Amino acid sequence: MAGLSAGQTLETALKTSRLLRPSRWPLEQALAKAAGASGVFLHLPAHRRGAGRPPSAVALPWPYDLPELPEIGGPLERDGAIADSQQQVAQGLGAERSWYGVNGASGLLQACLLAAAQRPGQLLLPRNLHRSLLHGCALAGVTPSLYSPPIDPLTGLWQPLPPEQLERLLQQVGPVSLLVLVSPTYQGLASDLPALVAIAHRYGVAVLVDEAHGGHFGFDSSLPVCALAAGADLVVHSVHKSLGGLGQSAALHAQGAAFAPAALEQSLGWLQTSSPSAVLMLSAEQAYRHHCSATGRRQLRGRLQQARALREQLLAAGIPLLMNDDPLRLLLHTGAWGCSGAEADAWLLGRGVIAECPELLSLTFCLGLGPSRGVGRQLLKALQQLRQANGGPPLPPLQPPPFPLISPLALSPKQAWAQLSEVVPLGQASGRIAAELLCPYPPGIPVVLPGERLEAERLEWLQQQQRLWAGQIPDTVRVLV
Repeated sequence: MAGLSAGQTLETALKTSRLLRPSRWPLEQALAKAAGASGVFLHLPAHRRGAGRPPSAVALPWPYDLPELPEIGGPLERDGAIADSQQQVAQGLGAERSWYGVNGASGLLQACLLAAAQRPGQLLLPRNLHRSLLHGCALAGVTPSLYSPPIDPLTGLWQPLPPEQLERLLQQVGPVSLLVLVSPTYQGLASDLPALVAIAHRYGVAVLVDEAHGGHFGFDSSLPVCALAAGADLVVHSVHKSLGGLGQSAALHAQGAAFAPAALEQSLGWLQTSSPSAVLMLSAEQAYRHHCSATGRRQLRGRLQQARALREQLLAAGIPLLMNDDPLRLLLHTGAWGCSGAEADAWLLGRGVIAECPELLSLTFCLGLGPSRGVGRQLLKALQQLRQANGGPPLPPLQPPPFPLISPLALSPKQAWAQLSEVVPLGQASGRIAAELLCPYPPGIPVVLPGERLEAERLEWLQQQQRLWAGQIPDTVRVLV
């Protein structure tokens, strides 16, 4: 499967593909063969294919933890099982090239920025970027421009970028080397990617989609259009967040002529380890193999049906869930009960209910790919107890942050991090340039960026957030001297 034809979805393409038989996935075959071979193995890792593992170590695929042997290769090698595996993934998704990453989506996003920095024009990043993108700008020595997607005051959540807003953005800014879109968000809110990518391409702008939380999009027709099918030039998946891989497993997919594979591989080589974990890459291969198979698509369809049934069960019991585009993310509107997401998260955590992402007025639960049948009764009971223990008048709507449509930085993040700085109270920082990130985690989205000039309106907004965040935002900020 060389790529998706016009109007073709990933799901329909996989149904007709003959390339995705389980026996054709190469990395597992190569590792299994190497792990079962006999010989004298005097190479790293130091556990010597598991023979020297700690006696108390839990069961792990130690014999599969192999270096870049000739038959296995590596993510940037032309030959070997990993190269074949990456090609298989690209064929399965309709991309032209795919690369595994073992430093999470963060390392792959940063590599994309390094490659984009070699092109003329500026980087256009969203205010709700993951902090790894800002680190990538510092590594590349570039000063990005930031655009502000809308925020819903009732929920406190960043909303998808409307196509008409992107049109206005691109009319106002100069040449752009790369537009970064986040879709879906941590909370499962998806953008109209076909419209956004079409607008960007009409202006000659390449598009990178941070699809870390949406790797499963495209494998079922009830989910939003995936970024590759929408025509994005670069797409990054966090395989462990949305496809069932091990932690740190990720993949970068490329298509089109905007980025030469050699330029991307050069940037990947700067940021990825020279000793990549074969086990992590194997978990990525197995995750993609499973989702590309008919069995995997049936399982995903079943998980989505269970998730929708759970949502209806909770709504019928009066639990205030917010609308989103990914059924595998449940989004509790804690503000309706008079408590912040952070307060609700702390209360539930003490009772064995572990959520994923607390926000100002909401709390996100990730159902993932595990079965959710049977979860409803326990979750409903815990949420009802939360309401009884913490319920009160609804919290007031969030005051939207005073961000302009486009925010240029006063200094590059690299310059801001390198200069002398001091810590001052938020109320005394008006007119100063921030020297550090203010970045509650999760979700890892900065509210202050290094190199950004802090004006009085912003500082007043930050002080309001500090009260709502219950300690997540400090009452001081580090600024340049």
